[in-house]
Amino acid sequence: MAGLDDPRRGPRLGVVRDDVRAMRAYHVPDASGLIKLDAMENPFSLPPDLARELGERLSKVALNRYPPADPAEFKRRLAESAGVEPGKALMLGNGSDELIHLMIQACATHGTAANAVVLAPTPTFVMYEVFAQLDGCRFVGVPLQSDFQLDMDALLRAIEEHRPALVFVAYPNNPTGNLFPRRDIEALLDRAPGLVVIDEAYSPFALHTWMPQLSERPNLVVLRTLSKLGLAGLRVGYACADPRWIVEFDKVRPPYNVGVLPLAAAAFLLDHFEVLQQQASVIRSERDRLLGSLRSQAGVTAFDSDANFILLRVSDPDRLFAGLRGRGILVKNVSGSHPLLWGCLRVTVGTPQENDAFLQALGALS
Repeated sequence: MAGLDDPRRGPRLGVVRDDVRAMRAYHVPDASGLIKLDAMENPFSLPPDLARELGERLSKVALNRYPPADPAEFKRRLAESAGVEPGKALMLGNGSDELIHLMIQACATHGTAANAVVLAPTPTFVMYEVFAQLDGCRFVGVPLQSDFQLDMDALLRAIEEHRPALVFVAYPNNPTGNLFPRRDIEALLDRAPGLVVIDEAYSPFALHTWMPQLSERPNLVVLRTLSKLGLAGLRVGYACADPRWIVEFDKVRPPYNVGVLPLAAAAFLLDHFEVLQQQASVIRSERDRLLGSLRSQAGVTAFDSDANFILLRVSDPDRLFAGLRGRGILVKNVSGSHPLLWGCLRVTVGTPQENDAFLQALGALS
């Protein structure tokens, strides 16, 4: 728009949507010099010999060319690795975040009264609500019970009342870390009038999946990412569903949305997937050790987790968060993000040495 930045008048911010102006950008804290236990990343780097081989592979990538419009061979190998059954389709995204946005965008309706509804149990992954708002949909959050389980009566009433176009279920849930009972999700699949998207971002640590149910449930989408497994920097996510859904979602996908370097790196690491799986096994073991140690700490309530993080409740989360940071450890303070999370911090499972440092600092502050 001409004159948007008129130096005599300043930027005409009135052209920005009111709801966008009222929002805050997603904040990523600076972790320089800190043990980073705030973002659910795999703490292990690649073995040096594998990293060198990857570097050699990437040095041969043609950076002057766009990515393939449909990297069919990579998708075939990824589907095979993920256990996607023949006859189902897979779409790649720039992380699972982009796929959340694209699915909502494809199902959003225009107008005021007819806006599509996006529904999710809360607290949960914040981007479901953020993208619903940005894509012109109405977000309906149904609070979990105090033990972080689904309130099925409230969920089914909300589905009947609001008729959501999409229901998102994080499995395990973020930030609570728990898996919801399969019978409850089956009930959601039975009653939902639109899509049910089961977000399995933390599947390497839960070892439970809904992939086999894709053949039985035409309204099911299984969402995955390579980020939590150890490839967060690549930003590669994928959605698996009936091909008829993927055809529609693909219409709103930007061309070349996953770059040649992430594709080449992910393809290389599919050949060495056992390395990432072994790292996930260590993380699962460390999660159990960390959980046991936290439960021995006075004044700390640590909740069960099937993910690579643990939610804990303390009497003064702000003081503890600041104290840990002052000792070089960055965790996530989620206490003010939802009423059910009062007093809560979320800590990512790190390396054994990082976990020991965290426990030592926590003990000194308790």
